[in-house]
This record gives sequence, C-alpha cells and structure tokens, in this order.
Amino acid sequence: MRCPHCGHDDTRVVDSRPADDGAAIRRRRSCEACGARFTTFERLEGRTLFVRKRDGRRTPFDRRKIISGLVAATKGRPVTYVVIEGVALEIESMVRSSVDPVGTDRIGEVVLARLREHDEVAYLRFASVYKGFDDVSDFVRELQLLESDGDPVAP
Repeated sequence: MRCPHCGHDDTRVVDSRPADDGAAIRRRRSCEACGARFTTFERLEGRTLFVRKRDGRRTPFDRRKIISGLVAATKGRPVTYVVIEGVALEIESMVRSSVDPVGTDRIGEVVLARLREHDEVAYLRFASVYKGFDDVSDFVRELQLLESDGDPVAP
C-alpha cells in the first residue's frame, strides 16, 4: 500500500478489524519511511448486475427503479412498503442468480404477478404503464382476464 503522505511503497498494517457490520475490513497502517499513520478499508467488489431491455441493450440493474414503479402503482392502496421491498428483493435475487442478463419483460411479469397477489388496482395501474395501454379497451381486456382468473397476456 502506498503512503498517501510521502508516496513510499512500504507500509505496515498496525491493526485490522471488521467494519460496516462485517462488510469491510478496517486497517490502520504505518508508513515505514515517514512514520505517518492512515486508515484503509477493504471491501469485496460485487459483480455488476445487468438486465436485457426489449431492444436487446444491456443496462445495469437498479432496484430503485423497481421500487419506484411499485410505489407509484400502490399509491393510496393497502400495500405496505414491506411488500414492495420484498418484491424488489425477490427480483434482485432472481437477477443475481441468473448467469445471463434477465430480460425486463421477465422482471415486469414477476412484478405483475406479485401485484396481482396483493392488490388488483395496483396491478392494473402497473399493467397500464408496463403494457402500454392505449385506450379503454386495453383496460377492459385486462379486467376480463382478472375476473376470469386467466393469465394476463404479455405486452
């Protein structure tokens, strides 16, 4: 480790201990040349998760996008933030465990399925954006599928 004070290459670890609830290691170091002490943190660098958009592009996965979509769909509805967070964590786990980037269409299907389990109004709100409803007939078709307990048609 290079000393931040004098630039010397040889530093010695004086003390090591866990930090950030075990997510990092805090090390106190001392420079052999100038005697300065400084602290470093070591963290495991996780792999970047990617999703595949409908047009084939790969973009970094962002759990906050899932949460914001769910919050918008469930606004004023009896769906708790615990449920929203649970759905987001389920999707993140799915993306993390996949070898290839998961398609946003698959993510949307999971979100729709979970919303359908918790609140049909929130389901319809999300479906209207996700599936790009153009007019009232799209809502009618989706309502008929909900009432018949059929599987909603993907966009």
